[in-house]
Amino acid sequence: MHSPLCPSLYQINTRVWLTELSHSLGRPATLDDIPDAELDRLSTMGFDWIWFLSVFQTGPAGQRVSRTNPEWRREFEETLPDLREEDIAGSGFAITAYRVHDLLGGDAALARLRERLRRRGLRLLLDFVPNHTGLDHPWVDEHPEYYIHGTDQDVVHAPQNYTTVKRTRGDLLLAHGRDPYFPGWPDTLQLDYANPATQEAMISQLLKIAGQCDGVRCDMAMLVLPDVFERTWGRRAPLFWPEATRRVRERVPRFCFMAEVYWDLEWTMLQQGFDYAYDKRLYDRLRDGHARPVREHLHAGLDYQGKLARFMENHDEPRAAAAFAPGMHEAAAVITYLSPGLRFFHQGQFEGRRKRISPHLVRAPLERTDDALQRFYDRLLALLRNSTVRDGDWRLLECTPAWKGNWTSDCFIAWLWTSTAGDRRLVAVNYAANQSQCYVRLPAQDGGDRLVRFEDLMGAACFDRDRHDLGARGLYLDMPAWGYHVFDITTIDEAPADERLPATLSSNRLPAVQPRQSRGA
Repeated sequence: MHSPLCPSLYQINTRVWLTELSHSLGRPATLDDIPDAELDRLSTMGFDWIWFLSVFQTGPAGQRVSRTNPEWRREFEETLPDLREEDIAGSGFAITAYRVHDLLGGDAALARLRERLRRRGLRLLLDFVPNHTGLDHPWVDEHPEYYIHGTDQDVVHAPQNYTTVKRTRGDLLLAHGRDPYFPGWPDTLQLDYANPATQEAMISQLLKIAGQCDGVRCDMAMLVLPDVFERTWGRRAPLFWPEATRRVRERVPRFCFMAEVYWDLEWTMLQQGFDYAYDKRLYDRLRDGHARPVREHLHAGLDYQGKLARFMENHDEPRAAAAFAPGMHEAAAVITYLSPGLRFFHQGQFEGRRKRISPHLVRAPLERTDDALQRFYDRLLALLRNSTVRDGDWRLLECTPAWKGNWTSDCFIAWLWTSTAGDRRLVAVNYAANQSQCYVRLPAQDGGDRLVRFEDLMGAACFDRDRHDLGARGLYLDMPAWGYHVFDITTIDEAPADERLPATLSSNRLPAVQPRQSRGA
Protein backbone atom coordinates (compact mmCIF):
# COMPACT_ATOMS: atom_id res chain seq x y z
CA MET A 1 0.00 0.00 0.00
CA HIS A 2 1.57 3.29 -1.15
CA SER A 3 2.14 5.92 1.56
CA PRO A 4 2.12 9.38 -0.03
CA LEU A 5 4.20 12.17 1.46
CA CYS A 6 1.01 14.16 2.02
CA PRO A 7 -1.84 11.74 2.84
CA SER A 8 -5.47 12.67 3.49
CA LEU A 9 -7.48 11.69 6.56
CA TYR A 10 -11.24 11.74 7.10
CA GLN A 11 -12.65 11.77 10.62
CA ILE A 12 -16.01 10.06 11.17
CA ASN A 13 -18.19 10.53 14.25
CA THR A 14 -18.87 6.80 14.55
CA ARG A 15 -21.72 6.85 17.07
CA VAL A 16 -23.57 9.64 15.27
CA TRP A 17 -23.25 7.84 11.94
CA LEU A 18 -24.55 4.60 13.42
CA THR A 19 -27.49 6.45 14.99
CA GLU A 20 -28.43 7.71 11.53
CA LEU A 21 -28.05 4.21 10.09
CA SER A 22 -30.22 2.83 12.91
CA HIS A 23 -33.05 5.15 11.96
CA SER A 24 -32.89 4.09 8.31
CA LEU A 25 -32.62 0.37 9.18
CA GLY A 26 -35.29 0.40 11.88
CA ARG A 27 -32.97 -1.39 14.32
CA PRO A 28 -29.72 -0.70 16.20
CA ALA A 29 -26.83 -0.50 13.75
CA THR A 30 -23.30 -1.77 14.37
CA LEU A 31 -20.02 -1.35 12.49
CA ASP A 32 -21.08 -4.26 10.28
CA ASP A 33 -23.94 -2.11 8.94
CA ILE A 34 -21.68 0.58 7.48
CA PRO A 35 -22.41 0.21 3.76
CA ASP A 36 -19.67 -0.92 1.41
CA ALA A 37 -20.88 1.80 -0.96
CA GLU A 38 -19.90 4.45 1.60
CA LEU A 39 -16.44 2.95 1.99
CA ASP A 40 -16.13 2.87 -1.80
CA ARG A 41 -17.06 6.55 -1.89
CA LEU A 42 -14.41 7.48 0.69
CA SER A 43 -11.78 5.59 -1.28
CA THR A 44 -12.83 7.26 -4.52
CA MET A 45 -12.60 10.67 -2.86
CA GLY A 46 -8.90 10.05 -2.36
CA PHE A 47 -8.56 9.44 1.36
CA ASP A 48 -5.76 7.32 2.77
CA TRP A 49 -6.86 7.21 6.41
CA ILE A 50 -10.28 6.93 8.06
CA TRP A 51 -10.49 7.90 11.72
CA PHE A 52 -13.44 6.28 13.44
CA LEU A 53 -13.98 8.43 16.52
CA SER A 54 -15.20 6.92 19.81
CA VAL A 55 -15.40 3.19 19.20
CA PHE A 56 -14.10 2.00 22.58
CA GLN A 57 -16.07 0.92 25.64
CA THR A 58 -17.36 3.61 27.98
CA GLY A 59 -19.26 3.19 31.24
CA PRO A 60 -22.46 4.24 33.01
CA ALA A 61 -20.62 6.45 35.50
CA GLY A 62 -19.34 8.73 32.75
CA GLN A 63 -22.75 8.77 31.12
CA ARG A 64 -24.38 9.90 34.38
CA VAL A 65 -21.95 12.80 34.64
CA SER A 66 -22.60 13.79 31.03
CA ARG A 67 -26.36 13.77 31.59
CA THR A 68 -26.30 15.75 34.84
CA ASN A 69 -23.52 18.32 34.28
CA PRO A 70 -25.44 21.63 33.90
CA GLU A 71 -22.85 23.37 31.73
CA TRP A 72 -22.52 20.46 29.35
CA ARG A 73 -26.29 20.05 29.24
CA ARG A 74 -26.74 23.64 28.06
CA GLU A 75 -24.28 22.99 25.25
CA PHE A 76 -26.11 19.80 24.25
CA GLU A 77 -29.44 21.66 24.14
CA GLU A 78 -27.95 24.34 21.90
CA THR A 79 -26.89 21.60 19.49
CA LEU A 80 -30.12 19.59 19.78
CA PRO A 81 -33.11 21.72 20.84
CA ASP A 82 -35.13 18.46 20.96
CA LEU A 83 -32.50 16.78 23.16
CA ARG A 84 -33.44 13.37 24.61
CA GLU A 85 -31.66 11.42 27.32
CA GLU A 86 -30.69 8.68 24.89
CA ASP A 87 -28.82 11.27 22.81
CA ILE A 88 -26.26 11.60 25.63
CA ALA A 89 -24.13 8.45 25.69
CA GLY A 90 -21.22 9.95 27.59
CA SER A 91 -17.87 11.12 26.28
CA GLY A 92 -16.04 8.75 23.98
CA PHE A 93 -12.86 9.86 25.78
CA ALA A 94 -13.96 8.54 29.18
CA ILE A 95 -12.82 5.05 28.19
CA THR A 96 -13.28 2.06 30.49
CA ALA A 97 -11.69 -0.58 28.24
CA TYR A 98 -9.84 -0.63 24.93
CA ARG A 99 -12.27 -3.03 23.37
CA VAL A 100 -14.90 -2.00 20.87
CA HIS A 101 -18.12 -0.92 22.54
CA ASP A 102 -20.70 -3.69 22.83
CA LEU A 103 -23.32 -1.50 21.12
CA LEU A 104 -21.03 -1.05 18.12
CA GLY A 105 -20.60 -4.79 17.56
CA GLY A 106 -17.47 -5.54 19.59
CA ASP A 107 -13.94 -6.28 18.44
CA ALA A 108 -15.08 -8.77 15.81
CA ALA A 109 -17.14 -6.13 13.99
CA LEU A 110 -14.17 -3.75 14.00
CA ALA A 111 -11.91 -6.46 12.57
CA ARG A 112 -14.37 -6.99 9.72
CA LEU A 113 -14.60 -3.25 9.11
CA ARG A 114 -10.81 -2.95 9.06
CA GLU A 115 -10.58 -5.69 6.46
CA ARG A 116 -13.21 -3.95 4.32
CA LEU A 117 -11.19 -0.73 4.55
CA ARG A 118 -7.94 -2.52 3.72
CA ARG A 119 -9.42 -3.98 0.53
CA ARG A 120 -10.11 -0.41 -0.60
CA GLY A 121 -6.65 0.88 0.23
CA LEU A 122 -7.87 2.67 3.36
CA ARG A 123 -6.10 2.60 6.74
CA LEU A 124 -7.88 2.68 10.07
CA LEU A 125 -7.13 5.25 12.78
CA LEU A 126 -8.56 4.94 16.32
CA ASP A 127 -8.37 6.89 19.59
CA PHE A 128 -5.86 6.49 22.38
CA VAL A 129 -6.37 8.54 25.56
CA PRO A 130 -3.09 8.49 27.51
CA ASN A 131 -3.85 10.99 30.26
CA HIS A 132 -6.90 9.48 31.97
CA THR A 133 -9.56 6.78 32.08
CA GLY A 134 -13.28 6.73 32.72
CA LEU A 135 -14.58 6.83 36.30
CA ASP A 136 -15.52 3.15 36.34
CA HIS A 137 -12.45 1.66 34.71
CA PRO A 138 -11.57 -1.75 36.24
CA TRP A 139 -8.21 -0.36 37.33
CA VAL A 140 -9.98 1.67 40.04
CA ASP A 141 -10.56 -1.61 41.90
CA GLU A 142 -7.66 -3.66 40.58
CA HIS A 143 -4.85 -1.08 40.40
CA PRO A 144 -5.66 2.11 42.31
CA GLU A 145 -1.92 2.82 42.39
CA TYR A 146 -2.14 3.73 38.69
CA TYR A 147 -4.04 6.93 39.60
CA ILE A 148 -3.30 10.31 41.21
CA HIS A 149 -4.67 10.29 44.75
CA GLY A 150 -5.88 13.40 46.56
CA THR A 151 -5.81 14.63 50.14
CA ASP A 152 -8.27 16.58 52.26
CA GLN A 153 -6.12 19.64 51.62
CA ASP A 154 -6.37 19.14 47.85
CA VAL A 155 -10.14 19.13 48.13
CA VAL A 156 -10.08 22.39 50.08
CA HIS A 157 -7.90 24.12 47.48
CA ALA A 158 -9.41 22.65 44.29
CA PRO A 159 -12.60 20.68 44.97
CA GLN A 160 -13.49 20.63 41.25
CA ASN A 161 -10.39 18.54 40.53
CA TYR A 162 -11.11 15.59 42.85
CA THR A 163 -13.82 13.04 43.46
CA THR A 164 -14.53 10.28 45.94
CA VAL A 165 -14.74 6.95 44.17
CA LYS A 166 -16.85 4.18 45.74
CA ARG A 167 -15.09 0.82 45.80
CA THR A 168 -15.74 -2.60 47.31
CA ARG A 169 -12.36 -2.38 49.08
CA GLY A 170 -12.79 1.11 50.46
CA ASP A 171 -13.52 4.52 48.98
CA LEU A 172 -10.71 6.57 47.47
CA LEU A 173 -10.18 10.26 46.79
CA LEU A 174 -8.85 10.44 43.23
CA ALA A 175 -8.03 13.29 40.87
CA HIS A 176 -9.94 14.04 37.71
CA GLY A 177 -7.96 14.07 34.49
CA ARG A 178 -7.01 17.61 33.49
CA ASP A 179 -4.47 19.91 31.88
CA PRO A 180 -2.63 22.56 33.90
CA TYR A 181 -4.83 25.45 32.76
CA PHE A 182 -8.41 24.25 33.30
CA PRO A 183 -10.48 22.39 35.90
CA GLY A 184 -10.59 18.62 35.71
CA TRP A 185 -12.88 16.68 33.40
CA PRO A 186 -15.45 15.33 35.89
CA ASP A 187 -16.12 12.10 33.98
CA THR A 188 -12.46 11.00 34.13
CA LEU A 189 -9.71 9.93 36.53
CA GLN A 190 -6.09 11.07 36.20
CA LEU A 191 -3.42 8.45 35.58
CA ASP A 192 -0.14 8.80 37.49
CA TYR A 193 2.72 8.83 34.97
CA ALA A 194 5.24 9.24 37.77
CA ASN A 195 4.54 5.56 38.51
CA PRO A 196 6.50 3.28 36.11
CA ALA A 197 3.80 0.61 36.53
CA THR A 198 1.21 2.99 35.11
CA GLN A 199 3.38 3.64 32.09
CA GLU A 200 3.90 -0.07 31.52
CA ALA A 201 0.15 -0.68 31.77
CA MET A 202 -0.56 2.03 29.17
CA ILE A 203 2.07 0.63 26.81
CA SER A 204 0.29 -2.71 27.11
CA GLN A 205 -2.94 -0.98 26.10
CA LEU A 206 -1.20 0.54 23.09
CA LEU A 207 0.16 -2.85 22.05
CA LYS A 208 -3.39 -4.23 22.17
CA ILE A 209 -4.75 -1.37 20.08
CA ALA A 210 -1.94 -1.82 17.55
CA GLY A 211 -3.45 -5.20 16.71
CA GLN A 212 -6.82 -3.61 15.95
CA CYS A 213 -5.92 -0.72 13.64
CA ASP A 214 -3.16 0.97 11.65
CA GLY A 215 -2.63 4.04 13.80
CA VAL A 216 -3.84 6.08 16.76
CA ARG A 217 -4.70 9.68 17.35
CA CYS A 218 -3.44 10.36 20.87
CA ASP A 219 -5.72 12.65 22.82
CA MET A 220 -3.95 15.63 24.48
CA ALA A 221 -0.67 13.77 23.99
CA MET A 222 1.49 16.51 25.54
CA LEU A 223 -0.11 16.13 28.99
CA VAL A 224 2.14 13.17 29.86
CA LEU A 225 5.38 14.96 28.91
CA PRO A 226 7.57 15.19 32.02
CA ASP A 227 7.57 19.00 32.18
CA VAL A 228 3.82 19.32 31.61
CA PHE A 229 2.97 16.54 34.04
CA GLU A 230 5.15 18.11 36.73
CA ARG A 231 3.56 21.51 36.16
CA THR A 232 0.11 19.98 36.55
CA TRP A 233 0.70 17.56 39.43
CA GLY A 234 3.93 18.62 41.13
CA ARG A 235 5.72 15.35 40.48
CA ARG A 236 8.23 14.38 37.82
CA ALA A 237 7.33 11.62 35.37
CA PRO A 238 9.81 9.63 33.26
CA LEU A 239 9.58 9.99 29.48
CA PHE A 240 6.72 7.90 28.12
CA TRP A 241 6.38 8.43 24.38
CA PRO A 242 9.83 7.38 23.10
CA GLU A 243 9.55 3.99 24.80
CA ALA A 244 5.87 3.56 23.92
CA THR A 245 6.30 4.31 20.22
CA ARG A 246 9.44 2.17 20.04
CA ARG A 247 7.77 -0.83 21.65
CA VAL A 248 4.73 -0.64 19.40
CA ARG A 249 6.80 -0.32 16.23
CA GLU A 250 8.89 -3.32 17.21
CA ARG A 251 5.70 -5.31 16.84
CA VAL A 252 3.98 -3.27 14.10
CA PRO A 253 6.72 -1.42 12.16
CA ARG A 254 4.47 0.94 10.14
CA PHE A 255 2.10 1.80 12.96
CA CYS A 256 1.21 5.51 12.88
CA PHE A 257 1.08 7.90 15.85
CA MET A 258 -0.68 11.26 15.54
CA ALA A 259 -0.55 13.70 18.46
CA GLU A 260 -3.23 16.13 19.47
CA VAL A 261 -0.85 18.77 20.84
CA TYR A 262 -0.90 22.47 21.69
CA TRP A 263 1.34 25.11 23.36
CA ASP A 264 3.99 24.98 20.58
CA LEU A 265 5.04 21.47 21.61
CA GLU A 266 4.58 19.99 18.13
CA TRP A 267 8.30 19.53 17.44
CA THR A 268 8.77 17.97 20.87
CA MET A 269 6.15 15.33 20.09
CA LEU A 270 7.67 14.60 16.68
CA GLN A 271 11.06 14.11 18.30
CA GLN A 272 9.55 11.58 20.71
CA GLY A 273 8.29 9.22 18.04
CA PHE A 274 5.13 10.73 16.56
CA ASP A 275 4.51 10.66 12.82
CA TYR A 276 2.19 13.66 12.86
CA ALA A 277 1.22 16.47 15.22
CA TYR A 278 -1.77 18.80 15.12
CA ASP A 279 -0.98 22.15 13.47
CA LYS A 280 -3.15 24.29 15.72
CA ARG A 281 -0.87 27.26 15.12
CA LEU A 282 -1.72 27.41 11.41
CA TYR A 283 -5.42 27.05 12.21
CA ASP A 284 -5.31 29.94 14.70
CA ARG A 285 -3.44 32.19 12.27
CA LEU A 286 -5.93 31.45 9.51
CA ARG A 287 -8.77 32.29 11.90
CA ASP A 288 -7.10 35.65 12.60
CA GLY A 289 -7.30 36.45 8.88
CA HIS A 290 -3.84 37.96 8.25
CA ALA A 291 -1.52 36.66 5.55
CA ARG A 292 1.88 37.51 7.00
CA PRO A 293 1.71 35.24 10.10
CA VAL A 294 0.43 32.40 7.91
CA ARG A 295 3.25 32.94 5.42
CA GLU A 296 5.82 33.08 8.22
CA HIS A 297 4.47 29.79 9.56
CA LEU A 298 5.06 28.20 6.15
CA HIS A 299 8.74 29.21 6.21
CA ALA A 300 9.46 26.28 8.55
CA GLY A 301 11.56 23.40 7.24
CA LEU A 302 9.86 20.60 5.37
CA ASP A 303 11.15 18.06 7.89
CA TYR A 304 8.71 19.79 10.27
CA GLN A 305 5.90 20.89 7.96
CA GLY A 306 5.60 17.47 6.36
CA LYS A 307 4.75 16.02 9.78
CA LEU A 308 1.93 18.43 10.65
CA ALA A 309 -1.76 17.49 10.54
CA ARG A 310 -3.52 20.45 8.97
CA PHE A 311 -7.21 20.97 9.59
CA MET A 312 -10.01 23.54 9.57
CA GLU A 313 -12.32 21.72 11.94
CA ASN A 314 -12.51 18.58 14.04
CA HIS A 315 -14.67 17.36 16.92
CA ASP A 316 -13.02 19.88 19.29
CA GLU A 317 -13.07 23.00 17.10
CA PRO A 318 -16.04 24.99 15.82
CA ARG A 319 -17.37 24.01 12.43
CA ALA A 320 -15.38 25.68 9.66
CA ALA A 321 -18.55 26.99 8.00
CA ALA A 322 -19.38 28.79 11.25
CA ALA A 323 -15.85 29.93 12.09
CA PHE A 324 -14.84 31.24 8.65
CA ALA A 325 -16.91 33.69 6.61
CA PRO A 326 -17.77 32.76 3.01
CA GLY A 327 -14.83 33.53 0.76
CA MET A 328 -12.41 33.44 3.66
CA HIS A 329 -13.42 29.79 4.20
CA GLU A 330 -12.42 28.73 0.70
CA ALA A 331 -9.15 30.70 0.78
CA ALA A 332 -8.23 29.17 4.14
CA ALA A 333 -9.03 25.69 2.82
CA VAL A 334 -6.76 26.16 -0.20
CA ILE A 335 -3.92 27.17 2.14
CA THR A 336 -4.61 24.40 4.66
CA TYR A 337 -4.97 21.48 2.31
CA LEU A 338 -2.54 22.38 -0.47
CA SER A 339 0.29 22.91 2.01
CA PRO A 340 2.60 20.00 2.85
CA GLY A 341 1.61 17.65 5.65
CA LEU A 342 -1.34 15.43 6.47
CA ARG A 343 -4.67 16.81 5.13
CA PHE A 344 -7.21 16.33 7.92
CA PHE A 345 -10.94 16.62 7.10
CA HIS A 346 -13.97 16.16 9.35
CA GLN A 347 -17.34 14.58 8.63
CA GLY A 348 -19.85 17.31 7.75
CA GLN A 349 -17.20 19.80 6.63
CA PHE A 350 -17.82 19.31 2.91
CA GLU A 351 -21.56 19.88 3.34
CA GLY A 352 -21.06 23.11 5.30
CA ARG A 353 -22.46 21.86 8.60
CA ARG A 354 -22.42 24.67 11.17
CA LYS A 355 -23.19 22.98 14.50
CA ARG A 356 -20.37 21.28 16.36
CA ILE A 357 -21.36 17.90 17.85
CA SER A 358 -20.00 17.20 21.32
CA PRO A 359 -18.23 13.82 21.75
CA HIS A 360 -20.83 13.14 24.47
CA LEU A 361 -23.67 13.06 21.92
CA VAL A 362 -24.70 10.29 19.54
CA ARG A 363 -27.13 12.28 17.40
CA ALA A 364 -26.58 15.18 15.02
CA PRO A 365 -29.00 18.00 14.26
CA LEU A 366 -30.62 18.19 10.84
CA GLU A 367 -28.87 20.84 8.75
CA ARG A 368 -29.15 21.90 5.15
CA THR A 369 -26.25 21.26 2.80
CA ASP A 370 -24.37 24.29 1.48
CA ASP A 371 -24.32 23.31 -2.19
CA ALA A 372 -21.78 25.95 -3.23
CA LEU A 373 -19.36 24.89 -0.51
CA GLN A 374 -19.78 21.25 -1.41
CA ARG A 375 -18.94 22.03 -5.03
CA PHE A 376 -15.83 23.85 -3.85
CA TYR A 377 -14.68 20.85 -1.82
CA ASP A 378 -15.41 18.51 -4.72
CA ARG A 379 -12.97 20.53 -6.84
CA LEU A 380 -10.41 20.72 -4.05
CA LEU A 381 -10.52 16.97 -3.36
CA ALA A 382 -10.05 16.29 -7.07
CA LEU A 383 -6.87 18.39 -6.94
CA LEU A 384 -5.63 16.55 -3.85
CA ARG A 385 -5.84 13.23 -5.68
CA ASN A 386 -3.11 14.40 -8.06
CA SER A 387 0.33 12.95 -7.36
CA THR A 388 2.04 16.33 -7.80
CA VAL A 389 0.52 17.69 -4.58
CA ARG A 390 0.68 14.33 -2.79
CA ASP A 391 4.28 13.36 -3.51
CA GLY A 392 5.89 16.35 -5.21
CA ASP A 393 8.47 18.90 -4.06
CA TRP A 394 7.09 22.00 -2.32
CA ARG A 395 8.60 25.48 -2.36
CA LEU A 396 7.33 28.74 -0.83
CA LEU A 397 7.59 31.65 -3.28
CA GLU A 398 8.37 35.33 -2.83
CA CYS A 399 5.64 37.87 -3.57
CA THR A 400 6.95 41.36 -4.37
CA PRO A 401 5.15 44.75 -4.72
CA ALA A 402 3.60 45.39 -8.12
CA TRP A 403 4.78 49.01 -7.87
CA LYS A 404 6.48 51.23 -5.36
CA GLY A 405 4.29 51.59 -2.29
CA ASN A 406 2.08 48.63 -3.23
CA TRP A 407 1.52 47.33 0.33
CA THR A 408 -1.07 44.76 -0.73
CA SER A 409 1.67 42.41 -1.95
CA ASP A 410 2.02 41.51 1.73
CA CYS A 411 -1.47 39.94 1.54
CA PHE A 412 -0.31 37.12 -0.74
CA ILE A 413 0.84 33.61 0.02
CA ALA A 414 2.15 31.56 -2.88
CA TRP A 415 4.00 28.30 -3.37
CA LEU A 416 4.91 25.80 -6.05
CA TRP A 417 4.50 22.03 -6.21
CA THR A 418 6.75 20.19 -8.69
CA SER A 419 6.53 16.49 -9.53
CA THR A 420 9.46 14.27 -10.45
CA ALA A 421 8.06 14.29 -14.00
CA GLY A 422 8.23 18.09 -14.07
CA ASP A 423 4.53 18.85 -13.61
CA ARG A 424 4.01 22.13 -11.77
CA ARG A 425 1.15 23.54 -9.69
CA LEU A 426 1.29 27.16 -8.55
CA VAL A 427 -0.95 28.01 -5.58
CA ALA A 428 -1.55 31.72 -4.94
CA VAL A 429 -3.94 33.16 -2.35
CA ASN A 430 -4.82 36.76 -1.53
CA TYR A 431 -5.53 36.14 2.14
CA ALA A 432 -7.11 39.50 2.88
CA ALA A 433 -10.47 41.26 2.80
CA ASN A 434 -9.21 43.71 0.15
CA GLN A 435 -8.18 43.54 -3.49
CA SER A 436 -4.42 42.99 -3.79
CA GLN A 437 -1.66 42.96 -6.39
CA CYS A 438 1.82 41.46 -6.53
CA TYR A 439 4.45 39.77 -8.63
CA VAL A 440 5.08 36.13 -7.80
CA ARG A 441 8.71 35.20 -8.38
CA LEU A 442 8.91 31.80 -10.03
CA PRO A 443 12.06 29.64 -10.11
CA ALA A 444 13.87 29.72 -13.43
CA GLN A 445 13.09 26.93 -15.85
CA ASP A 446 14.61 26.24 -19.23
CA GLY A 447 11.95 26.65 -21.88
CA GLY A 448 13.65 28.41 -24.76
CA ASP A 449 11.45 31.10 -26.25
CA ARG A 450 8.24 29.27 -25.58
CA LEU A 451 5.30 30.81 -23.76
CA VAL A 452 4.22 29.71 -20.31
CA ARG A 453 0.55 28.91 -19.86
CA PHE A 454 -1.22 29.29 -16.51
CA GLU A 455 -4.53 27.42 -16.31
CA ASP A 456 -6.54 27.68 -13.08
CA LEU A 457 -7.73 24.28 -11.93
CA MET A 458 -10.16 25.86 -9.44
CA GLY A 459 -11.65 28.48 -11.77
CA ALA A 460 -11.83 29.77 -15.33
CA ALA A 461 -8.65 31.85 -15.59
CA CYS A 462 -6.20 30.86 -18.31
CA PHE A 463 -3.46 33.04 -19.75
CA ASP A 464 -0.10 32.86 -21.48
CA ARG A 465 3.03 34.74 -20.43
CA ASP A 466 6.41 35.32 -21.99
CA ARG A 467 9.02 33.15 -20.28
CA HIS A 468 11.67 35.88 -20.29
CA ASP A 469 9.27 38.43 -18.82
CA LEU A 470 8.39 35.96 -16.06
CA GLY A 471 12.05 35.46 -15.31
CA ALA A 472 12.67 39.18 -15.08
CA ARG A 473 9.65 40.32 -13.05
CA GLY A 474 7.58 37.32 -12.07
CA LEU A 475 3.90 36.59 -12.59
CA TYR A 476 1.66 39.60 -12.05
CA LEU A 477 -1.54 38.92 -10.09
CA ASP A 478 -4.41 41.25 -9.29
CA MET A 479 -6.90 39.39 -7.14
CA PRO A 480 -10.10 40.16 -5.22
CA ALA A 481 -10.57 39.73 -1.49
CA TRP A 482 -9.92 36.11 -0.48
CA GLY A 483 -9.10 35.24 -4.09
CA TYR A 484 -7.12 32.13 -4.97
CA HIS A 485 -5.68 30.29 -7.93
CA VAL A 486 -4.29 26.80 -8.35
CA PHE A 487 -2.47 27.03 -11.67
CA ASP A 488 -1.33 24.15 -13.82
CA ILE A 489 1.84 25.53 -15.45
CA THR A 490 2.87 24.30 -18.89
CA THR A 491 5.06 25.60 -21.69
CA ILE A 492 3.62 25.91 -25.18
CA ASP A 493 5.00 26.71 -28.61
CA GLU A 494 4.97 30.44 -29.25
CA ALA A 495 1.90 31.54 -31.19
CA PRO A 496 2.18 33.47 -34.45
CA ALA A 497 2.55 37.21 -33.90
CA ASP A 498 -0.98 38.02 -35.03
CA GLU A 499 -2.47 35.46 -32.58
CA ARG A 500 -0.26 36.19 -29.58
CA LEU A 501 -1.89 37.60 -26.47
CA PRO A 502 -0.51 40.94 -25.34
CA ALA A 503 1.94 40.27 -22.50
CA THR A 504 0.10 42.69 -20.25
CA LEU A 505 -3.32 41.06 -20.59
CA SER A 506 -4.84 37.94 -19.19
CA SER A 507 -6.59 35.70 -21.67
CA ASN A 508 -9.94 36.09 -19.93
CA ARG A 509 -9.87 39.76 -18.89
CA LEU A 510 -12.38 39.19 -16.11
CA PRO A 511 -13.12 42.19 -13.91
CA ALA A 512 -11.20 42.32 -10.66
CA VAL A 513 -14.31 41.70 -8.58
CA GLN A 514 -14.91 38.31 -10.18
CA PRO A 515 -14.35 35.72 -7.40
CA ARG A 516 -11.16 33.68 -7.61
CA GLN A 517 -10.00 35.15 -10.95
CA SER A 518 -6.92 37.17 -11.86
CA ARG A 519 -6.76 40.30 -13.96
CA GLY A 520 -3.57 40.82 -15.92
CA ALA A 521 -1.37 43.89 -15.48
